[in-house]
Amino acid sequence: MLVTPMLGTLGACAAERPTGASRDSTAAAERAAQRAEAASEIAAWNAIALRTTAAGPFSPPRETRTMALVSAAVFDAVNSIDGEYEPYVARVVARGRPSLRAAATAAAYRVLRALYPAAAAALDADFESTLARIRGGAMKEAGVAVGEAAAAAVLAARAGDHADDRVSYVPLNVPGIWAPTPPTFAPALEAAWGRVTPFLLDSGSQLRPPPPPAVGSAVYTRDLLEIAAIGASASPTRTAAQTEAARFWISTAPQLWNQVARQLTVARDLEPAAAARVYLLLNAAGADAIIAAWDAKFSAQQWRPVTAIRRAAAEGSLTSPIDTTWAPLITTPPFPDFPAGHTTYAGAAEVVLGALFGDRPGALRISSPSAGGATHSYQSFGEVADEVTNARVWGGVHWRTSSTVGRALGRKVGEIALARAAQMR
Repeated sequence: MLVTPMLGTLGACAAERPTGASRDSTAAAERAAQRAEAASEIAAWNAIALRTTAAGPFSPPRETRTMALVSAAVFDAVNSIDGEYEPYVARVVARGRPSLRAAATAAAYRVLRALYPAAAAALDADFESTLARIRGGAMKEAGVAVGEAAAAAVLAARAGDHADDRVSYVPLNVPGIWAPTPPTFAPALEAAWGRVTPFLLDSGSQLRPPPPPAVGSAVYTRDLLEIAAIGASASPTRTAAQTEAARFWISTAPQLWNQVARQLTVARDLEPAAAARVYLLLNAAGADAIIAAWDAKFSAQQWRPVTAIRRAAAEGSLTSPIDTTWAPLITTPPFPDFPAGHTTYAGAAEVVLGALFGDRPGALRISSPSAGGATHSYQSFGEVADEVTNARVWGGVHWRTSSTVGRALGRKVGEIALARAAQMR
């Protein structure tokens, strides 16, 4: 078996590819069934990956990196056997007829096993139970070998991506600058993440937006008055639907947006390589969106609404009856505000998925564990991104400008991701 390195991005847009005519209709039907099973397995391991990240330590940036790595390994494994796209990291060359399903399974498993050793027992059980359901001894073994080689190549390529870098971040006690927030006053999370090597961008600072509105400016004051009213824990102006939306989007972006990818790849009956490419483009763009957001966050260092509102209340600069115990509806995450990471990811996701499936692909459904399993329905990717943008304000954790600038930043990330993909046909 050979692994041929081909660093770069992806090929043409995802599309269904016919299996071709076959002299033996029985064999053709069997191959079609195997391909459908492989596409389903890719979706299943996407869900397993999300379950694994959700059970690990809280870190939205690391979760996006994990999902991009898993997606890259699965794509390279499946595409090595049955694809016409350029590889993301490496094309694995194997003899025989490797099982697509086994290759996808082994690729996802090996990446997750390397990144989440604490989840070894659950991952081992998933791996063994999946392999037990796959037919064909020699084909299965060959598929596992391809998947393991693809995973090893992806992990090796990202070994020096600065994800393990640490910086000493000391907040400044200056108006407008981020400080740890109640109730836990936790230190800044992943302060060095903006330095992580992107998957498709040139650097995390490539698209850095201009600074946020200055304290006391008209836009800043507008944002402050809006969120002080509607984002408060017991806001009388926030509706029940807005409250649920805020809680709905407490769940991380990968947990919710990957549901859309699974729904569409399965509904469209995409070929395995095309389906794997959807996950890769979504998760690579999403990971880069978060890298870009974290670069901007720790460049701007904007304080969170809870800090600003309590200080304004203490200084008596608010005309509305808000006191120094003001609290947001949802808990403020422990990192600077501008731009909003959730909406940056949303902007990238809406652009990438819109290019692959059209902005209005039919009814979309997303369920959120942070809202008690509630399911929301949407008619377009833009509608999903609209809800995310508003939800972060309704929850009291992001300024309106941070939310809208984040979405615009994410859209730029998504456009670059698609351009890079188009260059590698």
